[in-house]
Amino acid sequence: MSLFAIIATVIATFLAMEFVAWSSHKYIMHGFGWGWHRDHHEPHENRLEKNDLYGLVGAAMSISMFAIGSPLVMGKSAWDPGTWIGLGILFYGIVYTLIHDGLVHQRYFRWVPKRGYAKRLVQAHKLHHATIGKEGGVSFGFVFARDPAVLKQELKVQREAGIAVVRDAAL
Repeated sequence: MSLFAIIATVIATFLAMEFVAWSSHKYIMHGFGWGWHRDHHEPHENRLEKNDLYGLVGAAMSISMFAIGSPLVMGKSAWDPGTWIGLGILFYGIVYTLIHDGLVHQRYFRWVPKRGYAKRLVQAHKLHHATIGKEGGVSFGFVFARDPAVLKQELKVQREAGIAVVRDAAL
């Protein structure tokens, strides 16, 4: 693969992972996978959450792609793009960990942004946590955040329609 193709593959994979994360968060974590995700939405004193198991799923995806792209593992049937797709997934996982676990939930460092995109990310994810239970909700992505004012309006509509139970302080 050319250097351009490698870089394009890594970037495209990184961007595609936001869709993978959004859809798995909305339909798996807030669906049949709620058992692993529930503790992430409830107060607790534990250092680790069952929800952290989803990070292992992402790691397995990345490792699998590295293996598929590796001649050491696959021999002559290695698929070169696999390595670069694995790298894109890995980069997404690093950014996700820094933004979601670090910045938003402050598991690794303490910093509350006062302005800019970092503030928007924090606000959008806090609005995601404004619902009680797995039903309804907004902002299922992790790296790209929509306008918090629009998200608040969506939550208000969901509450009025009986779709979501929203914490009073959120609106």
